[in-house]
Amino acid sequence: MNVRKWTIDDLRAIAAIEKACFAEPWSEETLRDAFARGNYFALVLETEGKTVGYACGTTLFEIAELPRIAVLKEYRGKGLGGALMERFFETVKERGAERIFLEVRVSNASAIGLYVSRGFEKTRVRKKYYGDGEDAVEMKKELS
Repeated sequence: MNVRKWTIDDLRAIAAIEKACFAEPWSEETLRDAFARGNYFALVLETEGKTVGYACGTTLFEIAELPRIAVLKEYRGKGLGGALMERFFETVKERGAERIFLEVRVSNASAIGLYVSRGFEKTRVRKKYYGDGEDAVEMKKELS
């Protein structure tokens, strides 16, 4: 397993992971535009010579956001998502973040479980947050 900073050459693989993992995937163009911003960054997760996951986020002063983290279904349950998340924590700390926020679908019990196991706490429910009308759970983690 290897977690590293993304490069432009990873864009197609990240877009494929988006399509495989999210009901409302970001397009390759949206990803390219987001990654072009200075406060935006991404990490890719490789195993068995293949890009199987990624996480992206932003930092602004002491606040970090984790809008996307995904691991292909066939690679889940092996600790890879947790390793990717830990590397994300290290990266945002280096950028000066003191806390991280994210939103997750209320129906995504496995993701919520992963986040809670990594120290996130539920802060509120955002009604009809997603395009299909599903609510989101907003979560926060204090970095120590």
